[in-house]
Amino acid sequence: MNTLALILQAPAGQPGGMANYSGIIMIVLLFVVFYFFMIRPQSKRQKEIKNFRAAMKVGDKVITSGGIYGRIKEISDDTILLEVDENVRIRVDKNSVFATVADTQQK
Repeated sequence: MNTLALILQAPAGQPGGMANYSGIIMIVLLFVVFYFFMIRPQSKRQKEIKNFRAAMKVGDKVITSGGIYGRIKEISDDTILLEVDENVRIRVDKNSVFATVADTQQK
């Protein structure tokens, strides 16, 4: 019991000095690592997807997120009309198109 009381009454360390800054430095370093390995690559990828969707034009062969292959017949602000077979057309959300057929064949 006396040992426990001595441990609890022991000084916690000297105030000031480098000990106060080490925690802040570790948090800053952690943020830098997260930025360069997670946040920055994801924002670059989102920018590429946005540019791809802005560059789509009628006649492009594309793939939707559901795996439907088709050719773009019409583009409006939010939707795309895809022709998936002769006289079979579907309207899909523009955000569901993620790749061209040529992109998938290059990989």
